[in-house]
Amino acid sequence: MKTIQTVSEEVFDAGETILDEVMEGLNRTQKTLPSKFFYDERGSRLFETITDLPEYYLTRTEIKIIRKHIDEIVWTLGPAIRLIEPGSGNSRKTRLLLDHIPDICAYIPVEISATFLSSVTAKLSDQYPGLNIIPVADDYTRQLKLPAEKHTECRDVVFFPGSTIGNFTPGQAQSFLAMVAGQVKDNGGLLIGTDLKKDPEILEAAYNDSKGVTAEFNKNLLVRLNRELGTNFNISQFEHRAVYNSEKSRIEMHLVSLVRQKVNIGKSEVSFRKGEYIHTENSYKYSLKKFKTLASPYFNIEKVWTDEHGLFAVQYLVPR
Repeated sequence: MKTIQTVSEEVFDAGETILDEVMEGLNRTQKTLPSKFFYDERGSRLFETITDLPEYYLTRTEIKIIRKHIDEIVWTLGPAIRLIEPGSGNSRKTRLLLDHIPDICAYIPVEISATFLSSVTAKLSDQYPGLNIIPVADDYTRQLKLPAEKHTECRDVVFFPGSTIGNFTPGQAQSFLAMVAGQVKDNGGLLIGTDLKKDPEILEAAYNDSKGVTAEFNKNLLVRLNRELGTNFNISQFEHRAVYNSEKSRIEMHLVSLVRQKVNIGKSEVSFRKGEYIHTENSYKYSLKKFKTLASPYFNIEKVWTDEHGLFAVQYLVPR
């Protein structure tokens, strides 16, 4: 039986100034912006809309896998766990676990947008009044400052769905996996969603939806910079583009400058040629064998669940 506890009122704020990272990325030969900056409150809500679009197969396929195998997944996770979810979003998939895990110690959702996180946490608190929820507003790509676990019998399990691991380069993904292995230690684990390699037409359709929501999501990054940094990006002069790079097995999202222009950023000015683009996100696609190789320095693959079409995989990893 769960002990009734209140939602922690303490939300750890990243307190991060994004100007330095923005300037560093836009001054490269190939201009870039970190994809983590997509997720202000509006960006987070736009992404939740994306997950329900007909072209975006990832979310519904992963949910279908979890629902089909929920009993085995919960049995595999084991008892007395503290569930940690980096990039928790609206915790939609997590609810499937929360509805079935009988003796969870706590749920720790981690989001970079404190406003969005607070809203989601309030709803979860109403829906799960006996659950100890500890929201953490932080950049999960860095070492997280999590509260100490009061109960020594509890084990840390990280839940990382949505194929978010694909947003990292392979090197960054391994650094993240190393960090997670250090967090969960020998008796914990990692439940992770991975998007699998497939027909490029399916991939490109998922990131170029017919309603233009992904384009709005991509451009919202510039809206955020205008609001928070006082930049003067003319949003209408940039175009969303997402293409599959078969050599690197990844979708690449870009913001393409439609004209020759200059943008003020802080005390500096950045020039754009017509057709020049800002690389805003990667989404790597892995075979099961390739992902096993990627994770092998830090984790063993204990279980793999996939859909009948081989579009997506949910995997449970334990530290080596």
